[in-house]
Amino acid sequence: MTRLLEIAGLRAGYRDAVVIDDLALAMDAGESLALLGRNGVGKSTLLATLMGLTTMSRGSIRLQGSEIAALASHRRNAAGLGYVPQEREIFASLSVEQNLRVALRPGPWNVAQVYDLFPRLEERRANFGNQLSGGEQQMLAMGRALVGNPRLLLLDEPLEGLSPIMMDVLLDAIKALKDSGLALVLVEQHAHMALEVTDRVVVLDRGRIVHQGTSAAFLADEAHMGRLLGLAQEDSIATD
Repeated sequence: MTRLLEIAGLRAGYRDAVVIDDLALAMDAGESLALLGRNGVGKSTLLATLMGLTTMSRGSIRLQGSEIAALASHRRNAAGLGYVPQEREIFASLSVEQNLRVALRPGPWNVAQVYDLFPRLEERRANFGNQLSGGEQQMLAMGRALVGNPRLLLLDEPLEGLSPIMMDVLLDAIKALKDSGLALVLVEQHAHMALEVTDRVVVLDRGRIVHQGTSAAFLADEAHMGRLLGLAQEDSIATD
């Protein structure tokens, strides 16, 4: 059976600085993965590398059996990688609806379904990107990735800087996406929250995987989680 994502011998970083080294990881269709670790261990770098935004010096990245390591970022997106970066990067001068329509590709996800997932966006459909709150911008960034109809959705710190109420809205949406069968990778500083909405967990340290397992088992082992993540208290991981 062909894996959805296969990474082998990956070495990547920024120019001469190596952040990810000899990393191997595989995911199947429909899997949800929490990608955790302390500050600066390479979580965000791994997502950026999957999208072709770093310097990759060695290794293989296969999506649904096809090698994508040599593809430009827009071709990786067309091949089925959806990416929601930490900075969101929505179009400030376009309306909510225009932001969504510009990214629309054929498939099950369309603008109406994004509005069903995020009713608040429909209320703001005529507002420009720079007229939205941080939480609304995050909804829009996720919605824009979804209308591209990805096979795998990469989420980099989607809860960063949001109010507790808005965090709950985004977490509910991520859980709904997981339950719908969409494969996703979630990088999140709020470890407990990420583990509650994912099936599997991978922990990075110095660019290498130091733990893999089920999210439920890792969540239940507070001592082990604290040792690997340096948690003094719940959800205190620093961001990459």
